Amino acid sequence: MAAVAIRRGFADIAEGQVHYRTAGPAGGSAKPPLVMFHASPGSAKMLEPVIAALAADRTVYALDTLGNGDSSPPAVAEPDIAYFTGAHRRALDALGIARCDVYGTHTGACIGIELAVIAPDRVRRLILDGVSNYSDAQRDDMLANHAPAIQLDPHGGYLGWIWHFVRDGYLFWPWYKRDAAHLRKVGPPSPEALYEKTLEIVKAARTYHLSYRAALRYPKTERIPLIRVPTLIACAQSDMLIEYFGSVVKLAPSARQAVTAGV
Repeated sequence: MAAVAIRRGFADIAEGQVHYRTAGPAGGSAKPPLVMFHASPGSAKMLEPVIAALAADRTVYALDTLGNGDSSPPAVAEPDIAYFTGAHRRALDALGIARCDVYGTHTGACIGIELAVIAPDRVRRLILDGVSNYSDAQRDDMLANHAPAIQLDPHGGYLGWIWHFVRDGYLFWPWYKRDAAHLRKVGPPSPEALYEKTLEIVKAARTYHLSYRAALRYPKTERIPLIRVPTLIACAQSDMLIEYFGSVVKLAPSARQAVTAGV
């Protein structure tokens, strides 16, 4: 089977442009499109293997959240998940996507939840992959330390900071607690994968933290029970958020559940 070609484009919205990746069968598909929302930090670049795997028989769109990848920055100083969701909804309007299946992972899962709550007519089915459910103390600690604004400097020191931020996220969780108690078991990815993720954050150095911090503040315990569309809640065993899986599924008892092996 020939490799699926992933193409790129932009959807115009009031803030500027939303960058997206898309792939699908030649001649289109009778299936509804699948729209994917990525995790933080990074962009939809990280979803390319999944896009290629799912685009054999349907059209897939993966959007860069505002302020990430190649999308324009948010137009407000402290956007929340409702704002990012509204921007994605307007991007879907610009792309002519009236109804779709939705996949969201980590920060993208927050956007998927909110879209399903505010526009259930737009979401046919919902997949939430890796959803946190932090305690108040964990959330406050992460808001204080996890996604700081990056200060650009004339010596390029921020470039090294971003590289270690990305790498240490695979070694520890949270990344800034570099001790044995917070070691992860997955190990770092290849240097090529680290480079690709680092580059996506470098492109968004001024704004990468905005969507991340919005996700940390998002009240999942209040919003998940409001979902009324068919939902699958999933998480990989290797995902740092697997510890929250049990408490998340309790918020949506009618949702299907899946735990995968991961990497």
